[in-house]
Amino acid sequence: MVSEQYKAMLSGKSVIRTLSEFAAKRGEEIGYENVFDYSLGNPSVPVPQEFTDCMIEMLQNDNPMELHGYSPSLGIPSVRAKIAQSLNERFGMNYGPEHIFMASGAAGALAHAYRAVTQPGDEILTFAPYFPEYNPYVNLTGAVLKIVPADTDSFQINFEAFEEMLNEKVMAVLINSPNNPSGVVYSEETIEHLAGILREKEKEYGHDIFIISDEPYREIAFAGVKVPYVSGYYDNTISCYSYSKSLSLPGERIGYVAVNPACRDAETIVNMCGQISRGIGHNCPPSIIQLAVSRVLDKTADLSVYETNRNLLYDCLTELGFTCVKPGGTFYIFPKALEEDAGIFCQKALKYDLILVPGDTFGCPGYFRMAYCIDTEKVERSLPALRKFVKEEYGNRG
Repeated sequence: MVSEQYKAMLSGKSVIRTLSEFAAKRGEEIGYENVFDYSLGNPSVPVPQEFTDCMIEMLQNDNPMELHGYSPSLGIPSVRAKIAQSLNERFGMNYGPEHIFMASGAAGALAHAYRAVTQPGDEILTFAPYFPEYNPYVNLTGAVLKIVPADTDSFQINFEAFEEMLNEKVMAVLINSPNNPSGVVYSEETIEHLAGILREKEKEYGHDIFIISDEPYREIAFAGVKVPYVSGYYDNTISCYSYSKSLSLPGERIGYVAVNPACRDAETIVNMCGQISRGIGHNCPPSIIQLAVSRVLDKTADLSVYETNRNLLYDCLTELGFTCVKPGGTFYIFPKALEEDAGIFCQKALKYDLILVPGDTFGCPGYFRMAYCIDTEKVERSLPALRKFVKEEYGNRG
């Protein structure tokens, strides 16, 4: 008999993926350049030339067995050492290679982190709005994900609701800053307040509470916005990083777990990740990609296009009367819909070939997400369609 659990999941397909597939089909009819697809967070800028150059150089000159053979289960030692050194130089930390575990993107990193610090039945808290795939990521481990309601005024943490939901079963708090879907960057004040609460609760409950910090958008911050490095504020932090966004490498599936050296069991957790891989088959990310990213750790793709796109959309949305917290980073914006049901709002937008994602699955009914990782030229062409949509469906605004 097939698994009933996974069979049941077939009826709960990702709304984001469904809309992306709709956009692709619509593109076959009218040309994809005429579909204003804001559904999927797929980076739209090319990889740095330095990455391409080093890939070519390695393929031409390096030992094929090193490039294409299995890596050690924890990752290639030289790569882990370089990542540790880079984090230390950038954020004033004291990582060693023994604190780094190479993973298949941030999703792979998170898969290991959840299992390392929870038992079945334990709780992990996260904050709305949140990436909806956290639900299967966590709940299929046997732990239970619980969602703290959003502070929709700022999309910082709703601390009143958070403290009400804290209990002895909470073993980890999952945060994502810069945030998908809001684009908001948690402030230093927010991180310090969170850390202070957790330190008090660790003493009260008599066990560690970990922050699992999901950081794939860490390098995409706008206009001088500071992105606090969470491990610098709280000892029991596990950072989960991906090069998918910073280097525009989502298809290469490469990232890492970085366990704060100040964590009591830091090296043990990293070694446990190697054992977790044995259980979930999520091990040994590609050797050649590990080696390539280790040579361009100080590089990013040209991320400036995302700020340009943010400005164009934010200005247009606010001009049209939308309520919207201005993103401090990522390539997402999360306005309030012009009617209570964001699903209906987004359905109406399809008539104008605007592909928008309702916010219900992000834990914020009444809002919608736009992923503006598309060409600026296409963003500019989408604005008349957005204005027409609002005028014809909701009357003159702004």
